[in-house]
Amino acid sequence: MESAQRLVVIVLFEGVDLLDVTGPPEVFALLRRETGDAVGYRVVLAAATAEPVTTAAGVRILPDLTFDRAAAEGGIDTLLVPGSVEVDQAGRVRALADPEVVEQVRRLAARSRRVASVCVGAHLLAAAGLLDGRRATTHWSTAGQLAAEYPQIEVDADPIFIRAGEVWTGAGISACLDLSLALVAEDFGEELALRVARQLVMYLKRPSGQSQFSVPLEPVSTTRRIEELRHHVLRNLTGRLTVPELAAHAHLSERQLVRIFKSELGTTPSAYVESARVELARHRLESGDDTLERIATACGFGTTDTLVRAFRRRLDTTPTDYRRRFRTAVPDATATTDTTATTAVTPEAAVTPEAAVRADAAAP
Repeated sequence: MESAQRLVVIVLFEGVDLLDVTGPPEVFALLRRETGDAVGYRVVLAAATAEPVTTAAGVRILPDLTFDRAAAEGGIDTLLVPGSVEVDQAGRVRALADPEVVEQVRRLAARSRRVASVCVGAHLLAAAGLLDGRRATTHWSTAGQLAAEYPQIEVDADPIFIRAGEVWTGAGISACLDLSLALVAEDFGEELALRVARQLVMYLKRPSGQSQFSVPLEPVSTTRRIEELRHHVLRNLTGRLTVPELAAHAHLSERQLVRIFKSELGTTPSAYVESARVELARHRLESGDDTLERIATACGFGTTDTLVRAFRRRLDTTPTDYRRRFRTAVPDATATTDTTATTAVTPEAAVTPEAAVRADAAAP
């Protein structure tokens, strides 16, 4: 077990997202509490000047040191880079990358053992050239922007975090906790990370490949025909939603349908339908007592085996394991069981399916 306090530098700048800055230190503070300060991190906030920085939430934060001091500090273990966005009148979200902040990120990264971005902070890493030739993620709402502006980066909008060598990228804001736990696990072992996760009332740990958003909240299509088809799918999950039937409904050839789905939604029609059915099944498992057979039928899977396979593909768990952890109703002793999964997902509030598909829509 290591005894030194690893130096973590968090980049501050005007308009930074508050939770991006405060989330990781909470995880690191719990680690020190769990070990009685025997191991852990020394977290400092660095900015251009020593003056308070105003976050996107309006809360002012006082830096511990300037970028120049941080660069001279030496021995930076981890550089954490949060992000910021602007939202236009149409509600479109765009990640920002101030050139001066980008230059400081590039400078400090060269003095750091490891670099990690939180949420849309990936855009700062990209602008600094730190993601070139790497696979990376960011908040789903700006993934398209990242891919368009930096084609040399393999952007994957789905995982909650990705590690590419000593460069880590995290997804939506709450995923900063998963990312921070992964850093703790790498540095001090899974056992300590699990103890911290328990304090956070989280399961260790959501795998890096787990999806960060719900199906109905994927970026909408710019093609009216496909957008209407998406809603048709969500309204008719128990029906036959094969590629031929969907193509006929949209008055497209099958080849056109597949091509447009891929370009507009980044997936195939079949994968979209399966994900939408999993989404509905999740909320039934959280809030109801139906057996797996009834859920499989009500969500369009047909059989329990098909339901289980879809859950393993989409959530890396099983319906029974998901229900045991996250249900809010009284357990149903007659529910059909399936093989227990070894990986858990983070708990979510139980809401109606209609409300649930809006619950993750908060801006990054």
